[in-house]
Amino acid sequence: MDEEAYDWSAGTWLNPPERAEPAGGGLLVEPRGGSDFWRRTSYGFVHDDGSALLAPFGVDSAVEVSFRLDYSVQFDQAGVLVRVDERRWTKAGVEVSDGSPQVGAVVTDEFSDWSVAPVPDWSGREVTVRVSRAGDALTVRARCEDEPWRLVRVAPLDPAAQASAGPYCCSPSRGGLVVRFTGWRRGPADAALHPEG
Repeated sequence: MDEEAYDWSAGTWLNPPERAEPAGGGLLVEPRGGSDFWRRTSYGFVHDDGSALLAPFGVDSAVEVSFRLDYSVQFDQAGVLVRVDERRWTKAGVEVSDGSPQVGAVVTDEFSDWSVAPVPDWSGREVTVRVSRAGDALTVRARCEDEPWRLVRVAPLDPAAQASAGPYCCSPSRGGLVVRFTGWRRGPADAALHPEG
């Protein structure tokens, strides 16, 4: 796939973090303590204060975000946010839940849902989350280092919707989380949902 690296300055912050500073080609980001993205379901609250560095995300394109999975406190999270507005968005990445890192996604259309799968062997390593937008769908994949891509989620997104996407992180349970993002890339959408063969 012909991916092109974003410059970190190409994005616009939604909810600027406590700090964001370049580090060896990557970006260190400290989100605000208590921050999250969630709407209503099960918990009853609305949070729309996580930090995300966003750029336009059109149909027939893909975005990848890489980061070090070196956090371990309940609900610490990082990955990709795709946002239409405060009521319609998808976040995908790795979140610590019940003592283990979990790869998953939250898809929100007025109400949030949540799906996860444990990935304890990803701890301390580089994770990449890829979101591809084609037609009326977002396809979310993730992998650790150079392992094969795993399909995480297929979610609907109106092809007429104006969306933006980029790296995000939140720290609902504490302050002081620092996420080391190591890459942010864009390219063409995936050719197919399932590989040939």
